[in-house]
Amino acid sequence: MTLASRFTLPGQVRAVATVDPSGPLTVTGYGANPLVTVITKVELSGKVAWQRTYPGTGSPQSRLSTEGTLWVAYPDGDGRLLEGVLPDGSTGPTARPECRPDEEIGAFVLLDDGFVVSWVSASRPVRGERSRPTSLPQPRVARYTQEGECLWSTPIALGAVSFPGVVEMGDRTGWELRPRRPRVPEETGVDHWEPLLVSADRIAAGFTDTRGGIGRTFFLDLDSGETVSATSPAPAGRKAIAGPGQFLIGSQGYGAFTTGRFGRDGAEIARWASHGAMLVDKNGSPSGPELENCLPSGSRFRRLAPDNTLVDGPALTGFYTSHPAMDCEGTTVFWRDGKLLAVDKDLVGYELFAMDDDRAVIGRALLLDEGGVAISLDNEILVFRTPLGPLAEGPWPCGEANLHGNPLVS
Repeated sequence: MTLASRFTLPGQVRAVATVDPSGPLTVTGYGANPLVTVITKVELSGKVAWQRTYPGTGSPQSRLSTEGTLWVAYPDGDGRLLEGVLPDGSTGPTARPECRPDEEIGAFVLLDDGFVVSWVSASRPVRGERSRPTSLPQPRVARYTQEGECLWSTPIALGAVSFPGVVEMGDRTGWELRPRRPRVPEETGVDHWEPLLVSADRIAAGFTDTRGGIGRTFFLDLDSGETVSATSPAPAGRKAIAGPGQFLIGSQGYGAFTTGRFGRDGAEIARWASHGAMLVDKNGSPSGPELENCLPSGSRFRRLAPDNTLVDGPALTGFYTSHPAMDCEGTTVFWRDGKLLAVDKDLVGYELFAMDDDRAVIGRALLLDEGGVAISLDNEILVFRTPLGPLAEGPWPCGEANLHGNPLVS
């Protein structure tokens, strides 16, 4: 096991993708100014092929197509643009979906024939306002053609949200800690993790109260935009595509530490007392490193069994973790607590590499040709050579979804 290359980029890395497991990598992040999005095409050796900059929002958004076109979302005057960047760095097709000047693209997924977009209120730097406006746009999910024509737009009503464990103290509680009453959020944003997933004919769109982190996931029909169902309010957590029209929805915080499996009808069909960065293999079996937000860590690598029980893997130190990848032999690889770790199909753990590093901004693990593993740490990318096999197949995030960084299972 060797560290094959290590190189830095202009600013914080937010997404890494590739069309081919031999590289090169397409990296999306921001530079010294978070309101400037930087796109870099770079070889696994660290040699930069080209680099482009765009106006940013502080949350760079990009998706890579199977043909190698990188779609970038960015503000353009009073509108929002989806621009395709061709493999050689030149500008390709563009789409300008209709929106209000105070809306921005919170998340988007690239379809075979267009886009699905979650719209939320634009941030103050993007709006260019010094004070809060009197009204904010309602969140919505919309589907577009490749040219930007709107096929449907569905408003999202988060409603009054609350959760046991969320408390408040003030005049109305007599300055005693009491459970907070349900309240309608002043502002709604997309979930931080996996805010928009598309599987077969279903969409899972996560929205949260930007102040409290309590949110809901809305399941929509891809063809009509009709809302099929929504989860109960809960702290936001990691999500995953579990199969055709099925999703894993996690919840972590305020005492919550669970993962639920939801079917095509939006009903919960399984629940586990665990939460983490989960893989779903070709048999539909979830597993992955837990993300319990406390130190010292009580987390383990877990397999979520069909009877709602947990199968224990190795104990894990630390907290900050890359999203894992799995090879064709069932071995999972991920970065955690300054170590590159592997857990095989029998839930035996191995340490592949270690260094003194406690950075909190960690990207997903990309499993490449000849056992190559690429990990982004803040503004740096590390490429390792390991004895792992080729990338496994499976709904999440194995197969091409892992390489392309586009959360779509057709």
